[in-house]
Amino acid sequence: MRVGRRTFVKGTASVAALATLSSAGFTEARGLLTDPLLASLIERALGRARKDGASYADVRIVRRRTEEISAREDKLEDISADDEYGIGIRVIANGAWGFAATQLLAAEPVERAAAAAVALARANAPLLKRPVALAPNPVHVDVWQTPLTKDPFKIPIEDKAELLLALNAAAMKVKGVRFARSNYYAISEWKLLATSEGSFIEQQITRLAPGFEVTAVDDKRGDFETVAHTIAPRQAGWEYLEEANLIGDARQLGEQVLEKLAAPSVQSGKRELVLAPSNLWLTIHESIGHPTELDRALGYEANFAGTSFATPDKLGKLQIAAPQLTFYADKTTRGGLATCGYDDDGVKTQRWDLVKNGLFVGYQTTRDQAAWLGEKASRGTSYADSYASVPFQRMPNVSLAPNPARCSLEDLVAGTQDGVLITGVGTWSIDHQRFNFQFSGQLFWEIKHGKRTRMLRDVSYSANTISFWNACQRIGDRAHFKLGAAMYDGKGQPMQINGVSHGCPPAYFRDISVASTNTRGG
Repeated sequence: MRVGRRTFVKGTASVAALATLSSAGFTEARGLLTDPLLASLIERALGRARKDGASYADVRIVRRRTEEISAREDKLEDISADDEYGIGIRVIANGAWGFAATQLLAAEPVERAAAAAVALARANAPLLKRPVALAPNPVHVDVWQTPLTKDPFKIPIEDKAELLLALNAAAMKVKGVRFARSNYYAISEWKLLATSEGSFIEQQITRLAPGFEVTAVDDKRGDFETVAHTIAPRQAGWEYLEEANLIGDARQLGEQVLEKLAAPSVQSGKRELVLAPSNLWLTIHESIGHPTELDRALGYEANFAGTSFATPDKLGKLQIAAPQLTFYADKTTRGGLATCGYDDDGVKTQRWDLVKNGLFVGYQTTRDQAAWLGEKASRGTSYADSYASVPFQRMPNVSLAPNPARCSLEDLVAGTQDGVLITGVGTWSIDHQRFNFQFSGQLFWEIKHGKRTRMLRDVSYSANTISFWNACQRIGDRAHFKLGAAMYDGKGQPMQINGVSHGCPPAYFRDISVASTNTRGG
């Protein structure tokens, strides 16, 4: 059932009036909303939770819209859209969490959901080893949205389809390119969070994921190569695509895939590596981002995607990386997929260090996890991907701080004697402790005596997290810092999807194992 909604604005009600579960507090809170239906539903949900014995409750009303288009050569393959709207109610009763949700935005089903959440919490309570303890959090009444100029959901479908077909056509003009695919995906996430503590927070988050790839075929050798564009998903408006030189890039990509098809395989062995941001971001995601999730480090994610070598006994002791490297978490990065004003616990987002000067110093936490480390405040990493999903710890944007001194990609190449430059993301694998890994890329160039020479193919590099990051000798500066992104990072059971970005400059690594992935037998 879909109902209309309007944004709420800051009112003049006092924080004290909002920070209670009393009916007087509800009345003041309703003044913040211009939609009386939503205000009434929030009042009923929180009131029923309190009546049934909840010590804490929050309500998330979420509308999530998606749009997807794909094209191959001169034909559209798929156009789809989805729109869901509902309310999720989360409570603490008897020291345990309970959660229930409904799409029926009316008084009776909302109250039933609140009652069900409390009943579930009571059922969970005897199973807990320790009661849920929320870190203190100030009351917030605020509005936040993705900075954008053009709402992509207001751009006609015809314009989006025209762009995809134009990309394919530009690539297909290159003689030898046989196939071209392009796609566009967008998510609009509007949500209103209201808590029994008095917070009322409205947010509108817009994410875009464009992409295309081209394939060249050598009929004589029975061989082919595919190269994907490195444009990253971004939290932005339609202007992000308009400002990118995608049509020009399509032709260049066609020329590069032909060069790659004719290139020799890499020779296996120890080599120097220069990794562009378009490649290095994924290595950061897997080897730094996931290991510093506190629930994973404590074994609570083992069934889905493994645990972490970065256990709490190593906090403040383990030298994960070289002393010149600092990795930070930041949910305020402009354009980052995980960026927002507040997390789904109502905690204002922030930036903090995970690895400082190579030393492991921090975790990603939520309000109910802070006490596990003896910390007094949450880092603000709670997120749920739907009104019907339970909020839990999800990765923020995790980035490598750039070099304060001037250093470009070409500077790194100039300092390399015998190495490989890698751009783009290819295949990858990492073990369940996020320690031993192997990554590939899209395009590879041999470096000899400080110069790019020929293009290579079939390149992968492998290491373990600690040896790899301690082998990083030099990094680029702020001018060469770029964001990469994962639109579909999965976690939890049932699985939830989170968008997350990772910024970094290019970086130089010494003595990394490089191997050929050639399975063609020639």
